[in-house]
Amino acid sequence: MNKIYFDYNSSTPLDKRVLKEMRVYLSDNFANPSAIYSFAQKAKNAIEDARISVAKLVSAKRREIVFTSGGTEANNLAIKGFCFANHSRGNHVITSKIEHSSVLSVFKLLEKKGFKVTYLNVDRDGVVDVSQLKESICKETILVSVMHANNEIGTIQPVERIKAICERQGVCFHTDAVQSFGKIEVNSSFADLITVSSHKIYGPKGAGALYVKSGTNIEPLFNGGHQEEELRPGTEAVASIVGFGKAAALRLSEMDEEGIKVKKMRDALEEGILKAIKGVKVNGHPQNRLYNTLNICIDAVEAQNLVINLDMKGIYASSGSACQAKIPEVSYVLLATGLSERDCSGALRLSLGKCTKESDIRFFIKTLPEIVKNLRKAASHG
Repeated sequence: MNKIYFDYNSSTPLDKRVLKEMRVYLSDNFANPSAIYSFAQKAKNAIEDARISVAKLVSAKRREIVFTSGGTEANNLAIKGFCFANHSRGNHVITSKIEHSSVLSVFKLLEKKGFKVTYLNVDRDGVVDVSQLKESICKETILVSVMHANNEIGTIQPVERIKAICERQGVCFHTDAVQSFGKIEVNSSFADLITVSSHKIYGPKGAGALYVKSGTNIEPLFNGGHQEEELRPGTEAVASIVGFGKAAALRLSEMDEEGIKVKKMRDALEEGILKAIKGVKVNGHPQNRLYNTLNICIDAVEAQNLVINLDMKGIYASSGSACQAKIPEVSYVLLATGLSERDCSGALRLSLGKCTKESDIRFFIKTLPEIVKNLRKAASHG
């Protein structure tokens, strides 16, 4: 049976070159990098080499990169860490309605802690309302957090414009760049705090990082040792960090070429689906969208049934964010763009990557219409 993976926004396969780098620190060099003897210092040096590689991919200084266990922890460190450290300056913060759950849940917590939160609207393409942002900033505002690219619909936000607005008002700007990092340019000039992750760029799970612009005051989430400039204490996961560094180095040299190849296949997939099936709507911005992401709504089809039937054909896709997959509700991202619950119920996210083949696209375009036809027929007789 075919094995076709269309869920790269959820996670990517581990690059064999990354695994090779990691193996040394999974077996031979098991030392604690905080020890002072040479065996341990080799592990410490490997971490610093990885830090340089991640820093290069965001055009940052080495010491501005703080390693974490992943994107969720980095988002928590950025938002909680900044707000708790700067609470005396103000208690108003701003985010958007389509952020990842690891961001929105933090803002919900901040509301319980006495912070006032403004949730920005987005238009039908999923672009943040910049005018609302300007109007919302007040003297109590200390932080704005808007993601770089949405994980469900791929829409890329005008982060440079948002950063300029925040800078003029003396407000810190954080962006969750987990989905854009390693696909398109993510530059330290985009924000004061930037979240990135390893397992979206063919690196291992369990590793992420937060770019912290020099001079930005944040508090650690945990207390303990002196690791990671005392912002993330605890013994480092050396193998995962080394793998992250190797993955970042590979992205630096390979992502542009891959982008051209993957976009061509994504566009062919989109065109093929629209030609083969009636009642399909493409979600997200038509141009300013991640080159690997296609989110569609299919009329008269339930997304869960669609994913299950695709799975039976050896095609692995999703109806939205993997972090929301166990919650039986329609996508809050799509609802925020103005779609009805009925429209959202037929949403399918297809995200491609470097292992995607043209034959995968052809098979999918051939297979999907029959599945949709059968599901619609079953629904009409229900």
